This record gives sequence, C-alpha cells and structure tokens, in this order.
Amino acid sequence: MNKSCSIVIPILNEEKNILKLISLILKHFKIKNFEVIFVDDNSKDNSISILKKIKKKNIRYFVRKEKNDLSQSCFLGIKKSKYENVIIMDGDLQHHPKYLMNMYDLLIKKKMDIVICSRSFEKRQNLSIIRFFSSKTLIFLINLLLGFKINDPMSGFFIFKKKIFLKNKKKFYGKGYKILFDFIYSSKKLKIHEFKINFYKRKFNKSKMNMKILFHLVISIIYKIIFIN
Repeated sequence: MNKSCSIVIPILNEEKNILKLISLILKHFKIKNFEVIFVDDNSKDNSISILKKIKKKNIRYFVRKEKNDLSQSCFLGIKKSKYENVIIMDGDLQHHPKYLMNMYDLLIKKKMDIVICSRSFEKRQNLSIIRFFSSKTLIFLINLLLGFKINDPMSGFFIFKKKIFLKNKKKFYGKGYKILFDFIYSSKKLKIHEFKINFYKRKFNKSKMNMKILFHLVISIIYKIIFIN
C-alpha cells in the first residue's frame, strides 16, 4: 500500500507563517503521497492572496465565510481530504513539522486510531503563565469529570484514521478550538498513542485562548457528560 496522508491546517491571519510552514512540511514529511489543505476562516490580512499564488498540486485551500470556528474549519478540511490518514496541526509554527514522520510512522506501525503530540506540563516551555496553568486546570477537570484517557486532551497536533471522524461525527459538539477533545470523548474504544514533544513559541500572532474558547470548552464538557458518557 502506498504511503499517503492529508494534512489539514486551519488558519486565520497567518500571512507571515504560511510559506515558512509549507517549506518545513516539504522538508520534513517524506512520504510518497500527501496533500496539505489550508482552511482559512476569511482572513483579513494577505493570507488568502498568498494561498492563491501557490501552484503546487498537493497544496490546496478553502475559505470559510461563516463565523470563525476552528472545529468547523477542521471538519471542512477532513471532508475535503483525499486520504485515509489525516493530520491536524496549527498554522502558527507552534507545531513543528519535524514531528510529522514520527506521528505517521507510529500510527501505521502500531496500528493506532489516533497518535497525539502531547505538551509536557512538567515545564512551562513556551506557554504563557496564564496559558500554562489554565491548561493544567482544564485537563484536570476533564479527567475528573469524564475519566482519564490521555495526558493532553487539548492538544491541537495529532494524526488519526479518517474513518474515526466519519463514524462519530454526529456525536461531536463541533464548536470551539479543542477538536481532539471532541474526537476522544465522542468515540469508544479508541487505540490511542501519545508522545511528548516541544511546542514552539507562537510566531507573529496571538494565542487563541480567550473567554469564548473557554465557554465552548465548558459547554462541550457538559455536552459529553449528558449525551455521550
């Protein structure tokens, strides 16, 4: 079977990161067939103009005109993907493409459903103090209320089998910025592997964490408790 994978990257106002990210992906991801799908949430900078100028056949983009929502952007990218193996990653260079081959190899060789790049919370690394402690607190609450499944259910960097999405998408909360959480707590008996990586400092853009994101995360936890568990 030929090696193949789709990389879905939701973006918003990442004009300074797009070309650098593509360059790093092409440098580090060495499999026979892969595509990169950017899903732009109607950026107000030059992101869309930059995407239009890219002529590589395996790099595609879609623009969402609807309300900005990372989960919905990821869902669109997954639906448009050509391959069975799908990677979700951020477009702000916090998720370094040097880990892509490790993720892919672990998924295939260990026959996993999902492989997750987890943040290490033993050290703060490149997270702000507020982001560091808020993430630790939220993960503690998720594990307490829904049961422990993995160390970092809020990671945005993971690879999975597309069939997992197709099978369970009707159970997803489907809003906000924590799509991995949606995957894990909407699905039963998943084979999950995670490994710790260094998350890099965000480039040129602001953190996505705000009160709206926290609101959707809290609501999604309640949704899982009531309707899924």
